[in-house]
Amino acid sequence: MQARIFQRPKNAMQSGKALAEQWILEFAPAQARKADPLMGWAGSGDTQSQVQLKFGTQEAAQAYADKYGIDAVVHVVPPRRLKLQAYADNFR
Repeated sequence: MQARIFQRPKNAMQSGKALAEQWILEFAPAQARKADPLMGWAGSGDTQSQVQLKFGTQEAAQAYADKYGIDAVVHVVPPRRLKLQAYADNFR
């Protein structure tokens, strides 16, 4: 089983950072998705691709993957740099 561990991105529609500190373990799809002949919806028989496990830290997610033998790749997000500006800076 392959999986990826990543940090949830900040919601672009809001200024808050709620749930942005969570780490998610998400399994890679084992089967290709195919169209259902009756309805036309895309789907597969792979139920692992529907699972998302949430952890408080990266170490906890990595420890879970190691404990259960999951081959996990960690995607680290670069640190955010804020560009602080004041309205008065427009007139310097």
